[in-house]
Amino acid sequence: MIAVEKVRNDVMGLSVSERASLAHELILSLDDPADLDLSPAQESEIQRRLKMVREGTATGRAKAEVFADIRSSYS
Repeated sequence: MIAVEKVRNDVMGLSVSERASLAHELILSLDDPADLDLSPAQESEIQRRLKMVREGTATGRAKAEVFADIRSSYS
């Protein structure tokens, strides 16, 4: 098994909140932080949400509901 497949299999064994936290960190690693221009309020909100994910208190919505909201805002 190649390294990426092993890592993928290992990651899928993590809890939802652990996978979300890892996904967040991986996505951030794709960008140069110097390119980000966040206000203190935006950074604070990101940190608040990340804390919720890490603590396992974050809640989500069904993707169908999210996409319906997006579609309705553009129609």
